[in-house]
Amino acid sequence: MQEDFLHYIWQHQYFDKTDLQTEAGEIITVLRPGNRNADAGPDFLGARLQIGEVEWNGAVEIHLSASDWARHQHQIDPKYDQVVLHVVYTADHAVRRTNGTLVPTLALASRLAPELLQRYQRLLSAPPTALPCAPFLMQVPGITRAMMVERALLERVEQKAAGIEALHQQLGADWEATAYHALATAFGFQKNSESLARLAKALPLNIVRRHRHDVRQLEALVFGQAGFLGEAAETETDSYITGLRNEYMFLAHKYNLASSALPVHAWNFLRLRPANFPTVRLSQFAALLHARPTLFDALLTAADVLTLEQFFAAPLSEYWREHYRPGRTGKVPILGRSSAQLLVTNVVVPLRVAYARYVGQPELTESAVALLNQLPAERNHLTEPYEALNFSHRSAADSQGLLALGRSYCEPRHCLRCAIGSHVLRQNKVLR
Repeated sequence: MQEDFLHYIWQHQYFDKTDLQTEAGEIITVLRPGNRNADAGPDFLGARLQIGEVEWNGAVEIHLSASDWARHQHQIDPKYDQVVLHVVYTADHAVRRTNGTLVPTLALASRLAPELLQRYQRLLSAPPTALPCAPFLMQVPGITRAMMVERALLERVEQKAAGIEALHQQLGADWEATAYHALATAFGFQKNSESLARLAKALPLNIVRRHRHDVRQLEALVFGQAGFLGEAAETETDSYITGLRNEYMFLAHKYNLASSALPVHAWNFLRLRPANFPTVRLSQFAALLHARPTLFDALLTAADVLTLEQFFAAPLSEYWREHYRPGRTGKVPILGRSSAQLLVTNVVVPLRVAYARYVGQPELTESAVALLNQLPAERNHLTEPYEALNFSHRSAADSQGLLALGRSYCEPRHCLRCAIGSHVLRQNKVLR
């Protein structure tokens, strides 16, 4: 058993309250269990209890064993002097505050319904590869499942938006720069995200703005700062790359860029198809910067996903339509539809939510999340188990919700915080 289980039991009062007494025999009436405390100090604050003839307002501390009080050094911590009830599974020791006064203790071992405890143990003991609630899902209403997936989705979007907000603060509250850095990172599509994030820092937006009208200068800056314009045998007779190299040497000297340029080994080509090579993504990113004068306003105001897909599909320059890498030929497509849809999910939606929070317009959050309903579902090994259990999976909103449910609740076994797990546990609880 984990202590979180007792927190859950106390918060929801899922125990037998018949003839409720402290270990000293005083009658307990729970008037208000209190609120979970996420900070340092007792587990529940603002509790209201009647113990014997006295009504108490204070804190409740929870442990598996009463002796954990001393093991955690609460007897010398003034924060725990406000505790009016010590709730434990087993009461193996009397506990006292810093002034020596006794803290009333309530033991729950004999007050928990066996069915409740058995279900909890089954959830925790499920194999790592299995969804812990799978054997019980037939008992969970569809509305409970759907609401939990939606909750997980919103938590995932808010988490991504928090990352955008932090980036916005780092960049001096400049939304255009925020969009530039967020898009650069996302253009790495996981395998090269970190390197593209580094490139955005090494190539400031104010320099990009000065040269975005000239595609040759822009590509020189992008590929030069990325480390791909060094001398190499395969580009020895490539006049276009030679021209970019000369252009970059001039611009790098002008803006003092060379010291911040990335080494070519910072980029990952391993196990990537040519269409996903970092050089291809850099050419697509450079094309976007050249063709779209503003980023943030377009990402914020696009009416639908189709408009955004067209925005991201900027035409490549003539050289990069025919080269996967400097000096290596091959047909290169513009940014594909599926890649554009990933950018909507990972950049546009959280960017809009972050902006909505910044300007205090929650309705913008709803419209941002609504974009996910226009995108097709993302199917992979992480969503397959949920589809097999008949979870709805019709759009990217469902995919993102299921991914969040798995990573934030199912994998770490946070069933007690999940509405589905909570419903499972409530099925056979015995309350009096």
